[in-house]
Amino acid sequence: MILETLTNAILDVWPMLVIFLVVLITIRVGYLKINHEKLVFYREFINLMFVIYILLLYQLLTTTELNKMSGLNIVPFTEIFRYEIGSPSFIYNVIGNILIFIPFGYFVSMYMKATKFSHILAVSLITSLTVELVQLHIGRSFDIDDIILNVSGSILGFLLFIGLTAIKKHLPRIFQSDLFYNIICLLILVVVIIYFTKIIGLGWF
Repeated sequence: MILETLTNAILDVWPMLVIFLVVLITIRVGYLKINHEKLVFYREFINLMFVIYILLLYQLLTTTELNKMSGLNIVPFTEIFRYEIGSPSFIYNVIGNILIFIPFGYFVSMYMKATKFSHILAVSLITSLTVELVQLHIGRSFDIDDIILNVSGSILGFLLFIGLTAIKKHLPRIFQSDLFYNIICLLILVVVIIYFTKIIGLGWF
């Protein structure tokens, strides 16, 4: 169900996504060439993935209602405990709201080089609160539980960043090189392109 929601979001925004990425990549390559800066593929790839993530997150949070209830809920855990643990509704509304913010916590932590819990907590709280306030004024709902779940996802993303950073420091030198990460990101890019073309029905693969 969560994967289906993501697929639908991609179908809705792929024209804008393609145009936006082509323009962004062109400008970025031009910038690097004009200023004689070195192109590090994996870093540029990660930045682009963050852009794609933000666009898809916007689509998910403004058009797909994970929480079927409407209105205003300011009582913590009211909606969370409304679902039976392990049920499709629990996975979609509770687990889903956590999962969609894990990349947010990771990317933001990496960008800010966050080292403290408070760093990501403030950013994710402001972001989630803004989302809920906007949703309240576009015919959806304000739910304090969504904020709790989104912030929890961001914190997990922060912990993932801290954990992977710590592991990286203890890896052999070859696994810390730009070449290694370039290859990994290139493989991920191939998978993403195959998945994307299948979703929009180009049938290239």
